[in-house]
Amino acid sequence: MEKHLNMQIQKINVILKEIKAKYRLKVQNFSCYSLRKTFGRQVYNQNSELALVKLMELFNHSSVAITKRLGLRQEEILQAYDSLSF
Repeated sequence: MEKHLNMQIQKINVILKEIKAKYRLKVQNFSCYSLRKTFGRQVYNQNSELALVKLMELFNHSSVAITKRLGLRQEEILQAYDSLSF
């Protein structure tokens, strides 16, 4: 099943590359992964108190530490934790 999923992702990445070329998009990264990462950053930027936990579950990550690899700067992560109310 995982092999089939990887083949689908590869096909989508080929299509995205064609779209990028056709429309001369000036983006560095345009792939399934970059779209997923952009989505994650948008959810995080909404300053939801539990954004990292929600993203961890959505992305099926085993820990919040893996989810933090979205490219978030350390101070943004600390602000998210500071905004949590217990």
